[in-house]
Parts: sequence; structure tokens; C-alpha cells
Amino acid sequence: MSPFPSLVTVSALILYFVVTINVGRARAKYQVPVPQTTGNLDFERVLRVQQNTLEQLVLFLPALWLFSVYVSPIWGSVLGTTWIIGRIAYAWGYYQAAEKRVIGFAISSLSSIGLILGSLVGIILSLMKA
Repeated sequence: MSPFPSLVTVSALILYFVVTINVGRARAKYQVPVPQTTGNLDFERVLRVQQNTLEQLVLFLPALWLFSVYVSPIWGSVLGTTWIIGRIAYAWGYYQAAEKRVIGFAISSLSSIGLILGSLVGIILSLMKA
């Protein structure tokens, strides 16, 4: 198995770690004490980036690995890297304004859809060979 899906996985986890750290930094900057999650719109956007990234990771990681096993580890890594780029664009845009998150969300969502559909096709073809 190629090491590239593993590298993409670690990169996605590092991205999540960074957006999580950004929540702590935003708490201090905008003076939002724990466990409060509302009250400052700038903080709420930073928190939403972290929460949405976690939500998307649950979908992305299994799809990346299923695609890599049943279709191609190289193409899975390309789609996975595209997902990471999309999540960075999503975070960067959302930190500025909620309306600016759309392009990053679209990039990462399309990457996830590609991984999921490709996995499904690869698994079905594998079953047909058995």
C-alpha cells in the first residue's frame, strides 16, 4: 500500500488540530469564557469551522481509505489533498465572513462525494470479481 493516504490522513488531522487551537485563541481574543459558545459572532465563526471540520472528518477519513483500498491510493490521495485544500479555503473564508466559506465548502464536499462514489464503485466491482 502506498504511504500517500497515510500522509493525507496525518495532514487532515494536523489541519483539525490547528482549527481546534484557533478556537482557544479566539476564546481569549474575543473574551468568550468556557463553556460559553455564543455571544461574539467572530468567535462563533471560528467555532463553527472547528465543529464543521470535525463533522466532515467523520465522512472523509473512511471514504479516503475505502477509495485508496478499492480504487487507487494515488487518486485517493489526490482527492484527499483536494479535500484538505478545500477545508483550508473554507476556514480562511469563514474566519472573515460566513458568506466567504462557500467555495471551500464546495471543493471539500465535491472531493468527499468523489471519494464516496468511487469507493462504492470499487467495492461493487470487487464483489463482482469474487
